Amino acid sequence: MSKRDYYEILGVAKGASEAEIKKAYRQMAMKYHPDKNPGDKASEEKFKEAAEAYDVLSNADKKQRYDQFGHAGMGQGFGGGGGYGGGMSMDDIFSNFGDIFENMGFGGGFGGFGGGRSSRGGGRRVQKGTNLRIKVKLTLEEILNGVEKKIKVNKFISCSTCGGSGAKDSSSVKTCQTCHGSGQVTRITNTILGQMQTASVCPHCNGSGQVVTDNCKTCHGEGIVRDEEVISVNIPAGVAEGMQLSMQGKGNAAPKGGIPGDLLIVIEEIPHEELRRVEHNLHYDLFISFPDAAMGSTVEIPTLEGKAKIKIEPGTIPGKVLRLKGKGLPSVNSYGKGDLLVNINIWVPKSLTKEERTTLEKLNESSNFVPNPTSKDKNFFERMKDIF
Repeated sequence: MSKRDYYEILGVAKGASEAEIKKAYRQMAMKYHPDKNPGDKASEEKFKEAAEAYDVLSNADKKQRYDQFGHAGMGQGFGGGGGYGGGMSMDDIFSNFGDIFENMGFGGGFGGFGGGRSSRGGGRRVQKGTNLRIKVKLTLEEILNGVEKKIKVNKFISCSTCGGSGAKDSSSVKTCQTCHGSGQVTRITNTILGQMQTASVCPHCNGSGQVVTDNCKTCHGEGIVRDEEVISVNIPAGVAEGMQLSMQGKGNAAPKGGIPGDLLIVIEEIPHEELRRVEHNLHYDLFISFPDAAMGSTVEIPTLEGKAKIKIEPGTIPGKVLRLKGKGLPSVNSYGKGDLLVNINIWVPKSLTKEERTTLEKLNESSNFVPNPTSKDKNFFERMKDIF
């Protein structure tokens, strides 16, 4: 099932400003917020869908890729869910977009989401791992049909000894006594306007709501270790040089069981030995002899799917372009395929034997080889006369 257009989801025009996008998402979030629609799965999916759209359209780099490549530029179909609707929880959404939910008037801190800034548990702070960026080199043949690549990535992963908690064992994890597990500390100050209550991240547990009394010996309490992971990446057909795809949750693991970062995959195109790419079209420079151009011929040319034979019509002049429909590269948005353009060039030898020169001199005396001033090809024949 294809995904809906992100602009359509938020109900904004493609040229909408950052403020308009934020306002539209805020309205959608209020409408489908889980506190307003308890137990309504359809509303929950719309809530996640809106968050996915906002994540892309509120980020300048992601928005640019989406405007150029559509959903394929966002890594749709990649592992890790390919978006909030499939890979991130409600906790993740509130953690990433906490500022959007401030002062929206929901009771009880958004049903225990901690003011929208963090995960369940009364405002506990959730850390997010850093993103990783890698380059993947592709041939034009791989770009033609799409390809699966297995990539070895050196990154931080969750510690297998402690399960990412950073603690020696479960008995080493205690509720923070400073914030009593909320992850926040509240202060009341007296002002001329009366008492004011402020909340801030607990300095003792750094917002996690828990403290570790005995650290894991493998990760030394961090919950993460550096290791290599082989990741399978399905790259869609039609990608281009410099295009960036993303795999959600495949970046560095976060300390103490937080949200993993993303893996950003930058496409690097390996030049083809014979074909040149111009957007979705491919170009090939074909050199033929003057006799083949004059009398016609059948020649073999390379394509990304093997060799193909093309017919050279008699009287073909240099500069003519033959088009092979559908022999180019596909659009990453599935809008069809480009063409293979064959640029005809005449091969002129640098030196001639005595016999060859005599033959050409005789041809030059023929009326058929004398330039016709009214001919469209006048300049061409004059150049040919000078050459021979």
